Formats: sequence, C-alpha cells, structure tokens
Amino acid sequence: MSSLRNAIPKRAHKERSQPHSRKKYGLLEKHKDYVVRAKAFHKKEETLRRLKEKAAFRNPDEFYFKMIKTRTVHGVHRPESQANKYTHEELMLMKTQDIGYVLQKLQSEKKKIEKLTAILHSLDSQPSNRHIYYAEDREEARELKSRSSENKIVIASEDVPDDIKRKTTSSYRELEARKNRVNQLEKVYADMALQRNYRKALFFWEVKQSSYFGSLDSMSSRHCQLKELMNHLSWWCEMTGIQM
Repeated sequence: MSSLRNAIPKRAHKERSQPHSRKKYGLLEKHKDYVVRAKAFHKKEETLRRLKEKAAFRNPDEFYFKMIKTRTVHGVHRPESQANKYTHEELMLMKTQDIGYVLQKLQSEKKKIEKLTAILHSLDSQPSNRHIYYAEDREEARELKSRSSENKIVIASEDVPDDIKRKTTSSYRELEARKNRVNQLEKVYADMALQRNYRKALFFWEVKQSSYFGSLDSMSSRHCQLKELMNHLSWWCEMTGIQM
C-alpha cells in the first residue's frame, strides 16, 4: 500500500500570494526573502558593534605616518602626490639600471640565436655519401662509368620521425620569435639611450645656465629657455625619425 500511496500524484502546496485587499503593499514577503533581509540586518549590526568596540578601546596616543601623509577628499583618504619623490640624480641612476637590463637581455637573446642557428644548421646539412673509383686508362674509366650508370640504385632517404619534424618546426618558430624580440629590444635600447643622453645634456645645461645667470635668473625665463630647448629637440627627432 505504501508504494501505491507514493505513486499517486499529490497536491502541490503553494505559498499564498498577496491578498487583493493588500495589493497596494506590493508582493507578499516569503520566508526566503525574510532570511535574506535578516542576514543583511545582522551583518550591519555586527559591523556597527565592531566599530563601537574599536572606538571604545582606541589608544588616544597612537600614531601612523599616513595620518600626516594623506588627506581626505570627499570623505575618501587620498595620498599626497609623489611626483617629486626622487631627485634628478636618483632618477638618472634608475634609468641607467633600466638601460643596463635591456642591454643584458639583448646580448642574451643574441647568444641564444647564435646557438639555435648553429644547431639547426648542423641538422640541415647532411653529408652526401659518395664512392670514388680510380681507373688506370680511359677505356677502364668508360667501362666503370657505364657499369655504374646501369647498376645505379637510388636509395631513398629514411623518413624523419614526426616528433623530430615537430621539434625542428618549433625550433624554427622559436628562432623567428627571438629575432623579432631582438629587433624590439634594439629599438627600446636606442630610445632609452637617446633619452639618457637628452637628460644628461639638459642637466648639464641647467647647471651651466644657473651658474652663468646666478640667483638673478627668474623661473619664467628659465621655463621659456627649457621650452625652446624642447622644441629644438622635438624638431631634431622628427627629422631623424627617432621617437622621444
């Protein structure tokens, strides 16, 4: 009987909807809606409790450096600008280290290309098997030549395994990628060297100008001179096709 009772379809008990007289209050809240609302309420309640606890046990003498290095903008903490964090000498040192790293990677890639090219060249150049016959006179030479042409057997080269072909193809792809990388690194190195030389020239020019004009040189005239120098440099870069 129990199996028969389970086989009979049962009535689906559905939750009632909002009565017609209460339509103005919107949809009727179900239990799952109450669970979501209750969890959100208790989460906010716990957050407020922890904040009140921190405020109660706060040390009035505590100090952090960000208290004086940040400021609030519309209630959001923003750190101060770090544009002038490093001096000119420190910036030049960092740029020199960067260009040294690029040069090191460029030399390393060139060595890898030479090694890979030598390996692929040795694989491509296969020795040709030949046998040399020596004849005492012309008659014997003609006889050997006719005999070799009649009994010539063409030996087919052994098929190269598929894994060797795949490795060779991948090696050629790697070689092409490394050549492209070397070209990119050479362009980057040239641009960085140009920027380094420009910074050096600008730095020494500023030192020379400051020593020449002394303390009477105003900031506005110095700005105009720097702008004029930048215009000359940009014009020279456009003529030579070098990017700044």
